[in-house]
Amino acid sequence: MKTEILSIPKLHSIKKTDKKTLKKWFHLMTLGRALDEKAPNYLKQAIGWSYHAPYAGHDGIQLALGQVFDRNLDHLFPYYRDMLTNISAGLTATEIILNGISKATDKASGGRHMSNHFAKPEWNIHNVSSCTGNHTQIAAGTARAIKQYGSKGVVFSSQGESCFSEGYVYEAINGASNEKLPLVFVIQDNGYGISVPKKDQTANRKVANNFTGFKNLRIIHCNGKDVFDSMNAMAEARKHALEKQEAVLVQANCIRIHSHSNSDRHELYRDDYEINYVKAYDPLGKFRRMLLRYDRLTEKEITEIEEQVKIEVKKAHKEGMAAPDPDPASIHDFVIPEPYISQKYPDGIHTHQGDKKKIIEGLNETLKAEFRLNPDTYMWGQDMANKDKGGIFNVSKGMQEEFGESRIFNAPIAEDYIMGTANGMTRFNENIRVVVEGAEFADYFWPAMEQFVDATHDYWRSHGAFAPNVTVRLASGGYIGGGLYHSQNIEGALTTFPGCRIVYPSFADDAAGLLRTSIRSRGLTVIMEPKALYNAPKAATPIPDDFEVPFGKARIRKEGTDLSIITYGNTTHMCLEVADKLDKDSGISIEVLDLRSLLPLDEEAILTTVTKTNKVLVVHEDKVFAGFGGEISALISDKAFEYLDAAVKRVGSTFTPVGFNRILEKAILPDADKIEHAVRELLKY
Repeated sequence: MKTEILSIPKLHSIKKTDKKTLKKWFHLMTLGRALDEKAPNYLKQAIGWSYHAPYAGHDGIQLALGQVFDRNLDHLFPYYRDMLTNISAGLTATEIILNGISKATDKASGGRHMSNHFAKPEWNIHNVSSCTGNHTQIAAGTARAIKQYGSKGVVFSSQGESCFSEGYVYEAINGASNEKLPLVFVIQDNGYGISVPKKDQTANRKVANNFTGFKNLRIIHCNGKDVFDSMNAMAEARKHALEKQEAVLVQANCIRIHSHSNSDRHELYRDDYEINYVKAYDPLGKFRRMLLRYDRLTEKEITEIEEQVKIEVKKAHKEGMAAPDPDPASIHDFVIPEPYISQKYPDGIHTHQGDKKKIIEGLNETLKAEFRLNPDTYMWGQDMANKDKGGIFNVSKGMQEEFGESRIFNAPIAEDYIMGTANGMTRFNENIRVVVEGAEFADYFWPAMEQFVDATHDYWRSHGAFAPNVTVRLASGGYIGGGLYHSQNIEGALTTFPGCRIVYPSFADDAAGLLRTSIRSRGLTVIMEPKALYNAPKAATPIPDDFEVPFGKARIRKEGTDLSIITYGNTTHMCLEVADKLDKDSGISIEVLDLRSLLPLDEEAILTTVTKTNKVLVVHEDKVFAGFGGEISALISDKAFEYLDAAVKRVGSTFTPVGFNRILEKAILPDADKIEHAVRELLKY
């Protein structure tokens, strides 16, 4: 491994660089600094830019990053301090101001995302989250796609040094080095994470040295305050990543001249000596002096550039102020893309009379059919890359054997990396569809929630510029004696996030149809697969080869007139058992509505069954308290209260974790006896 800057060719220096280039660089640096210093004034005037992280002191590395980046081939994931990086990459002063004051014409988000989060999707400058460093994993996914498709570009992921304390950044570097991805991580190290000094973050003085043991990872150190050192380092980093198809860490030592942001006061934790020291080492001032000292530019030429920048900023300010503000009526635009629409099965119901297939067969056959249909479909997860095994439950058995290791492969035991790289890979090409086993069991999905949450608002946050075309498969629920981390339900938490679809089938045909619709749709979908029903004969059905189930379409499993049960997943079968028993024993007519889809929710079907029977029991496997049934109950109370002859009643798990011992599990989870008892109580009203 090479870690020394001395091994880098000195392509750029004050003497070697041509005058035209030096002028351009000084213009970019001066423009960036003018906007950097002007930004806080917008806040003072209550115009906007309420979040601004000044970049002054990072000038060398940011200029270099923007200059090395090729918008036609590369992908850039900047962070919130990367103003000059974006200007150097080509963003205009007007575009920077539009973002800062959150105008509707802001290229990054149309005013939806925080100021100082610059992007330009058509140039592959990506809109990223505010979670520091989380885009490292998304960048790894994009780099994976670049490698898969033989592109001649690289991915740049830029961030401060403090994010390297985050576990997901370690996951990204581990994955990038293991997969040998053309990905350059740029560490802009200014010594502080807001007010937390680097010594409180890591034992190494240079955080890049924490990764010296990683194979297939080139580490380059440079002076991020110096234009030429930074330019040489970045040129070498891109060349190495492209030619060697390996990840690179560029450690750029910078200074932070100002406070972390306009909500921070650095004089509270930095003494006067330090503040005066960083000001004295201002990179822009140093570059200006070098241009004069080595007779590369005259004072007149420099002054002309500085005057030109003043005019440029003034013009940009006027254009920014004249730009339209976001329309409040637009808040519901771009929450989630329109899904694939089934022409043959608009209600998700079929009359096919073939042999019955179990859920596991339906899922497996659908996956294979969709992978044959679209060669740009990929799947990864844990325990998947084996011809005789496909995931812990063998849902994807035989897929690697048919589609190869480049399309079906193992992921590290790192759920966040599974999700983040799925998001990133779909950013490379609109045709790409990714299916992931988000975790071996739904209970283990929690480490992935950071990337899941980010993915849920990507489409909205980017003002429709990007949607993660990802299907997340999760083996969900109990009744297997799994206990903690193997038998919990998490849909109650997942449905709180706009920007994703959550589906929960009960039968094999619905599982297959929902999976097909999900893979064919744009946007993020989670399919909760009731693992206790994978091989259950009671969930087996005939499945048409082309079956599709639309999102947001519930299905009546049994017609009735006396009471409605609204349910989904494992408990659907229990509800049907109770309904059949009471019909046979007592002539009680119960309607069972299987939701199939939680987000979007079939409100029409729910309200129709309520107005038909006037009594409602909501049943699900998850906890009653804070479970999804509470939303169904509230919906009915809000929109169909006058049709109710009794309060809406709910059956679900106790407000406890699910125990491992079967005796405890039975006491906790709902069953037919508990459902029947609730039905009889409700019928008494």
